[in-house]
Formats: sequence, structure tokens, C-alpha cells
Amino acid sequence: MKFLRLAGAFALSFASVSALQAQEKGQFSGNLLLNYQKYIRDDKIGANTRVYRENTASTDAWLYMQYRVGEYSFVMRYDAFNNSPLLDPQDAFTDHGIGYWKIEKNGEKLGVTVGSFYDQLGSGILFRAYEQRQIGIDYALQGVRLTYQFNDNWRFKAFSGNQKGTLNKRFAYNPQVITGANLEGFVPLGENSKMGSLILGASALNRTLDKGTMNKLVSIIETYDRDDQFYPKYNVWGFNGYSTWSKGNFSLNAEANFKSPEAIIDFDGKLRLKQGKVYYTSISWAKSSISWRSETHKDGTPKTKKEIKAQKASVGLNIQARHVDHFPLRTDPTATLLNGLVSYLPSMTRQNTYRLLARYNAPAQDLGENGIQGEFSINPQKGTYILLNGSYVMSLASNGTGGTPEHLFREYYGEIQQNVGKSSKVKLGMQSIYYNQARYEQELEYEPVQTLTPFAEWLYKAPSGRSMRVEAQYLKTDKDQGSFANAMVEYYWSKKFSMAVGDMVNIEPHRYERMIIADQVLHYPTFFLSYIDGPTWYTLSFLKQQQGVNCSGGVCREEPAFSGVRFTVNSTF
Repeated sequence: MKFLRLAGAFALSFASVSALQAQEKGQFSGNLLLNYQKYIRDDKIGANTRVYRENTASTDAWLYMQYRVGEYSFVMRYDAFNNSPLLDPQDAFTDHGIGYWKIEKNGEKLGVTVGSFYDQLGSGILFRAYEQRQIGIDYALQGVRLTYQFNDNWRFKAFSGNQKGTLNKRFAYNPQVITGANLEGFVPLGENSKMGSLILGASALNRTLDKGTMNKLVSIIETYDRDDQFYPKYNVWGFNGYSTWSKGNFSLNAEANFKSPEAIIDFDGKLRLKQGKVYYTSISWAKSSISWRSETHKDGTPKTKKEIKAQKASVGLNIQARHVDHFPLRTDPTATLLNGLVSYLPSMTRQNTYRLLARYNAPAQDLGENGIQGEFSINPQKGTYILLNGSYVMSLASNGTGGTPEHLFREYYGEIQQNVGKSSKVKLGMQSIYYNQARYEQELEYEPVQTLTPFAEWLYKAPSGRSMRVEAQYLKTDKDQGSFANAMVEYYWSKKFSMAVGDMVNIEPHRYERMIIADQVLHYPTFFLSYIDGPTWYTLSFLKQQQGVNCSGGVCREEPAFSGVRFTVNSTF
């Protein structure tokens, strides 16, 4: 009934505005994403969870539709989950309904949104309503948002609503109320911006608990010793200020976030009344057409313009650092994992794409960490590209381990790409990682993992439009599950059709007692077909995937092993 009432109200609003805007031509667009999984149980790799024992397959689908007419926009998204492990990898979820809808009007100065919306304050550290469909995240707000454009440079926005539910409340909304406001503007510096330009912003956020959540907090706190008891607060307030100064190829960004004391689950697993803060800064610089060689030959004759252009270099540098101190901010302070997140703290480390290079990630520690990452790139000459990246993450001194900061993560990464002739490109590189597995995966038995992973890739493009890509990696470690080798070959018959075949092999196994996978050499093969037909992309794959941390957009979660067939359809219209 709720679905029908909402759909009816949506259709009535759409019809009313369409009648008023009958003289204008509207535009309809949308897309469909469908994922189907067929499970093939494999006890050796641990693909034998409840999902495999009780179900044979799952389907996830999202149909997004948008109609625009004049200043109005109508959006509706239908979501369907059938025996889906997407929201909880250890269980199956079945439900369907309207997962997202909004009616929006954007005038010359005032904008109004009613319904569901995604947004953020500043960089999103204080508040971000967003979606990461690959790992089942949807933090849309449902409520009202107003925006006001004072002039070309300054803009104000304010909103109030409830965060979308998770797991068994996927089509409901959490009872806690979230309200926020932001002012952001662009300031040119000096005459004709000769001193650069400045973006300034400030935000305020409030989350109010409902009576049921407050009663739950009180009942938990009453079980503590008297010295550990405190009065929880209904409201938490958050504030941030940020700025970005840019001049030419240089940019400097800084942001500070604070939140008032509230009940949070601290390192000892107990609720504590703590305030929080996050500081973030980044520096970036880029320069193209740097002449670092002589513009004359050894005999003194001048080089041609083509020779001079080919030897010019381009350089880029980016450094970012972050300090986090007790900054979990959720709809419900007792929520865990990825449930009810209001703040957005992505990993401070490089987002790798190769299968073995992406094996160990560093999810942000919202109770406390210090992290820094730097990246340097250079094109010393035409056809050559060099990239160096490094990151380092430590816990705070107050991490509940006796006051000593703990080394959490470190990565050194380097690659060089070289064009070979007009049709080939070669990439060679190396990655070294330190990963505190006991801390990140909450398994005290596990020891820190240190890896060394060389990798290579060769890409060949034939004149006929066909191409081939070959990649290989070797991850060396004597901890966790041991060492792995991975190889894959991709072949593109045309712009429409491609296939890939690969295998990741646990060539030197290592096992801890609680691991449920077989203590032997294990294979994780992949077979992938892809076909593009106009605006529609079809993929079919058979693969085995080991248990581990899956990351998307810097947000990570632990997932069980997978074995089976996947079919996807992604179509726009």
C-alpha cells in the first residue's frame, strides 16, 4: 500500500506540472542495472556460507527513471533484491520497492528538493549522503533540501531528513533526524585574480536521536560500573570550515571538522561520552611542457619543433594528510560496520586496480589514526610515464593499547609505462605493503602482513581495431594465506566484443587455525565475456574469489569467498 500511495502521489505531481508546462518539451531518460549470480559451492575456498546452503542464485536490479520539463525534475528508482547477499554477505535478503525518488525545482536563485537526495558538506568528512552500489551502500536522505544562489560566486544550502534504512529496513528510513546547512563561495584574489583564487566554506550539522534509541543507550549504560556511567545526549552537533587556494598549477586545501560530545563505542567496547575532530589537508602541483634538455644538437644545430616537443616533460605532485580523533558519526551510536554512517572517511591510501595489488587495503579508523599519502608523476619524454606513490597510517597514542601508537599500514608503489613503437605499451612496477591484519580484521591470532608484489602489463593494439592486454602479478608473503600469483589475458575482437581468461593461484599456502579454507594450493580462475550493443552492456563471467576486504570508492568491508557465475546488464535510455 505504501508503494502504491507513493507512486500515486508521484504520478499526480508529475501530471500537474506537465500540464502547467505543456508548452515545453520534456525529456525522459534512465538506466537499468541488473546483476544475477548463480552459486557453485566450493568448500576448499570457503564458498559454503548460509547463502550457498539455502539458495541457488540471487538477483539485484535497479531501474532509474528521470523526466525533466522546464525547471522541474522527477526521479524514481525501483530496487529489487531477490535472495541477495549484497546488503549482508552472510545472509540473503529479499524485498523490492521504490528505493529512491525526488521532485526537484531549480529556479534562477532558489532550488527545492523534496524526497530522496544525495549531498555532502565540504569534502564529506562531516556529512555525506551517497551510494556505493557495488558493496550495498545507500545512505540517501529523505526529506527537504533548499538551495539559494546569492550570485555567481556564493551559494547556500540547507536540508533536513532521515537516512535510508539498511539491511532489514532497506525500504524504510531511520527514525533519527539529520539537519544540515552550508555556505560556500568563490573569492578572486587581487586584480584579475593575479594572486589566485580562494574557495571558502563552512557547515553545521545536527543529528537528533529518537526516544527508542535513547532508551537503548540508557539501558546499556546502566549496566556499567558507577564510574563508567554518564548521561547520553539526544543531540550531537558538528561543524566544519574549509578552504582551497589555487594559483596557476598550484592548489592548497585545508579542512577542519569538529563534533560535540556524544555516546560512542570506544576502544574497550563500552559506550563513552567523547567529542571528535578531523583535520585534513592536501597540496597539489602540476607543470607541463618543462624543457629539461638542450634545444640544440651536439654539433650546435637547432632541433626541429617536433624534436623539442617530444623531449619536453610534464610533472605532477600531490600530498595529503589527515588526523582523525574519535569521529564515528552514525544515526545510531550502537550501529557497527557500515550501518548508519553519517560521516565519510575514505581510506587514505592508493586505490589499486590489479587483483593482487588490491588485496590489502586500509579502511579508515574512525576512533583514531594519522595518515599521509604522497604521489609523484613525470613524463620525462613522449611515450614514457613514471609514477611513485607512498602512504603511511598509524593509530593515535590513545588507542587503548597502553598509550603507544600502533603501526597500521604502509605502502610503497612505483610503476613505469613505456610506449614500444606505435602499437604496444609496457608497464612494469613494484608494490610493498605492511598491513596490520589483527587490527583491521579484529583477529588477534593474525600477525602483520608484509608483501612484495612485482607486476607487469603489456598492451597491443592492432591496426584492425583489435587489441590484447596481458597482466601478471606475484604477491610474496609468509603470513595470512601465503603467496599468490595472478595472470590474465584480455582480447578485444572489436569495440563491441571482448573476453578475458585468468587464474590467481595460492602457490605458497599459509594457514591460521581458524581459517576455513583448505591447506593446499588453491586456484581462483576467471572467465569473462563482454558485449556492447548500443547503449547496453552485457557481461557474463565464471569466477572464484577469495575471502577478504572489498573496497569501492575508498570504503571497505569484509566479504566471504565467492564461487559461481555472474551475469550483468547495464543499459541507458
